Amino acid sequence: MPDSTNSAPSLRFDWLAYCVALALTIAIGLYAAEWVFHHGYTLYYGDAEAHLNIARRIFDSKTPGPEQIGTVWLPLPHLAMLPFVRIDAAWKSGLAGAIPSRFCFILAAMFLFAAARRAYSSIAAAFAVLLIFSLNPNLLYLQATPMTEAMFAAGITALAWAIVRFRDSQSIWPILAAGVASNVASLTRYEGWFLIPFAALLMLFVAKRKWHAMLFGAIATLGPIAWLVHNQYYYSNALEFYNGPWSAMAIYARQLANGMQRYPGDHDWAAAIKYYFTASMLVVGLPALAIGAMGMVAALIKTRRALLPLAILALPPIFYIWSMHSSGTPIFIPTLWPFSYYNTRYAIVMLPLAAFAAGAIVAVVPPKSRAATAFILLAIPASIWAIKREPAVCWKESEVNSVARRDWTHQAATFFAANYRPGSGILCPFGDLTGILREAGIPLRETIHEGNEGDWILSTSRPYLALRSEWAISFAGDTVATAVQRAERFGKHYELRRQIIVKGAPVVEIYQLE
Repeated sequence: MPDSTNSAPSLRFDWLAYCVALALTIAIGLYAAEWVFHHGYTLYYGDAEAHLNIARRIFDSKTPGPEQIGTVWLPLPHLAMLPFVRIDAAWKSGLAGAIPSRFCFILAAMFLFAAARRAYSSIAAAFAVLLIFSLNPNLLYLQATPMTEAMFAAGITALAWAIVRFRDSQSIWPILAAGVASNVASLTRYEGWFLIPFAALLMLFVAKRKWHAMLFGAIATLGPIAWLVHNQYYYSNALEFYNGPWSAMAIYARQLANGMQRYPGDHDWAAAIKYYFTASMLVVGLPALAIGAMGMVAALIKTRRALLPLAILALPPIFYIWSMHSSGTPIFIPTLWPFSYYNTRYAIVMLPLAAFAAGAIVAVVPPKSRAATAFILLAIPASIWAIKREPAVCWKESEVNSVARRDWTHQAATFFAANYRPGSGILCPFGDLTGILREAGIPLRETIHEGNEGDWILSTSRPYLALRSEWAISFAGDTVATAVQRAERFGKHYELRRQIIVKGAPVVEIYQLE
């Protein structure tokens, strides 16, 4: 759609601006990542620990291979970690999982910069977008961990850039780039699946040759199709990730059946919107959100060339509000019931939208005032973060929710480091307890877990016949604890060597075969 106020974006590739943007992004990201690593925060998120160990078990397992990718969580983050998680020291420290996140943070920032440069025809606007995005404390923490948010950001910002590039050039290459970007998003987080039909419609709207939009749609659906095939092949259910026993839906149903109160926003649009935007204020920051809202108005009135990427970037926040309403997705924030922390990071997808919209404010002022305007827009949220001096809410969530887990993990890992003999074997459910093995430096191939389906089923259902591991790690009363007790009745005695009791956590039990 032609813009009534701005000329078409220059196709000149401004090497200096891009080099400066790249250098700034690398410096900011590396500084934050080094700070997080130095303080030992890399694996505070339980999900970060899980992502790291899933990647490790793909090759470090009694039964290595694609089946170890599992279900529910999408595969791309784990595959991206593979070259690094093979290094024992990098796995043990968590660095192996953080490296892909750092790289994706840089990609996301640069694609956002490139999209803003083209949409606003202003280097000052592009730098405002870049720095509002890349200086957010919550994103800086997430990109220093093995979490998936930075990778998804790389996918969606690349998609926004590719669609803008296609609108201007009508070339097939941006179509291919958009298809790849869509697959990055859809193989990282499920909101990437939500993007596909809307992105295809936008492609159809701007394409002069409509088969280009069809080509994009065909490429973009490859990722979801591959995941459906994976689930069908390994679990005999293409929708295992959605309705299987470990799916979010199944877990939520079990919790409701046990008397848990429904999540805020569940079938309540008003509550879903309230919780999501409150989380966004904590994660993105009220100043950045307000600037983004003003930028949206400016884009609607004056810089309509930016509406296409803004539409793409607005889709993930819409997805989360819908998901909170219709799929039981929880977001807990400390200022609203139940006054705790859970999934606050889901609001980080609002950041690319707010940052990109801010560029519209710079673009509408006279050219001589754009640099000063960009500086002011950046200074407002940055100064508020600096004045408040409060910890990033995503870090705080990871810290609060991991205190007990980190305590018992360290105690158990210290015990195993002193007592475990290589080759002894351990029966241990895959999940939080796997962090003990990582911290102790015990290869996962020395364990039997749910990913080793045949050995696991035999060891837990017929422990008196099949259980040969010298050690067993369990939460009190779980499947492993039950298997050990059943083995006892048939004369196979496992001595309780260590019981770890930490406030607010299940009891950890360590058994040794006598």
